[in-house]
Amino acid sequence: MTQTTPPTQQKTAPAQDKAANPTTPPYDRYVSALEPPTPLPGARLLFSLDPGVAYLNHGTVGVVPIGVQRAQQRLRDEVEANPRRFYGQEMAERVIHTRRFLAGFLGADPDGSALVPNITAAVSIALNSVPLGAGDEVLVTDHVYGAVEIAVRHRSERAGASVRTVALPADAGDAEVVALVVAALRPGRTKLLVVDQLASVTAKVFPVREMVAAAHERGIPVLVDAAHVPGMLPVDVTAIDADFWAGTLHKWAFAPRGTALLAVGAAWRSRIEPLAVGWSQDQGFPRSVEHQGTLDYTPWLAAPTGLFTLRTLGWEAVRAHNAALAAYGQRVVAAALDVELPKDAQLPEPGSADAAMRVVPLPPGVAATQPEAYALRQRIAEKLGTEVAVNAWGGRGLLRLSAQVYNRADEYERLAQRLPELLAER
Repeated sequence: MTQTTPPTQQKTAPAQDKAANPTTPPYDRYVSALEPPTPLPGARLLFSLDPGVAYLNHGTVGVVPIGVQRAQQRLRDEVEANPRRFYGQEMAERVIHTRRFLAGFLGADPDGSALVPNITAAVSIALNSVPLGAGDEVLVTDHVYGAVEIAVRHRSERAGASVRTVALPADAGDAEVVALVVAALRPGRTKLLVVDQLASVTAKVFPVREMVAAAHERGIPVLVDAAHVPGMLPVDVTAIDADFWAGTLHKWAFAPRGTALLAVGAAWRSRIEPLAVGWSQDQGFPRSVEHQGTLDYTPWLAAPTGLFTLRTLGWEAVRAHNAALAAYGQRVVAAALDVELPKDAQLPEPGSADAAMRVVPLPPGVAATQPEAYALRQRIAEKLGTEVAVNAWGGRGLLRLSAQVYNRADEYERLAQRLPELLAER
């Protein structure tokens, strides 16, 4: 249902102001000119970011709070004080304890989950565990993350299977999304459906619970890429009931990089194939996946400190702040570029939408290919001192803005003020 902003929040630029100052953003083209949220007191001091850079790209690899950095360093010091003791039997118990804590935060079964370094590893483990043969296919959507698509195609090619893509419009509602996916499934031939819970490129949130249920009705297993979900969106992994669900905690849950969780459905746990076979192979999943000799376990063991930081700030307050700030930044930049926002981005009021990432379609012809998108991202970083994500999707460049508690409204405003001139230089 479309929502509108109360009249007291509307801000329309008078026509005479536009004539006097042609650079005034056309805010009246939108439902409202949103007000930015109040910054969370002291939150910016928790991070060690370069103060000379506007870091509006939290979603790419996350930013680790200073307290979490120190917790991990203490663990590194512990390793070097007595490496043999650190990697002894006690390590297994520490990893299990940590996994139970992180799985509990996500509503996942700790005995059916494994800590892994990232989504790349999680996806490869899942793909290697699903039987594929000649004539089989894996179904993905056109919102799939590039590295995931590469992994899917590599695995399929080795097995003689094929990969098919279903197109899902950016402004499609949940019912339409499910219907399109169901229409694309081929029971008996489709051996795996790969979907995003929150797409990295388009920042679209998908109804994964309904998609999983529809696929299961047709006997098709589902892999959910939930890289951006932990710490940003409320989630109950068990309720989603995916065969494979993978999310990172080093993006929005303040964990050190190299911390992700792969949750596996009960029917698949005995069939999991780890990427490397080691001492714990006979113990089965999840130990066969987690125990890899002298792997650096310090990111995992420091991850609970990230959740402690999140809860100290107040997770609901963080979510509301970030969603509101992302919505504000999206509209400010879109207005400056005089581009239309996706329909689903204009529906929610700031703070009522869950996503802390928003995309702004760039003018036609700008960053329409991935190499052009990478080049523009680099130019924005070098010339404007601002870190953002830029991707090409559906023949159109998309500028992706993230919002985290260390960001301020004026960082998005400065980007909006300077970006049009930068794009004109091309």
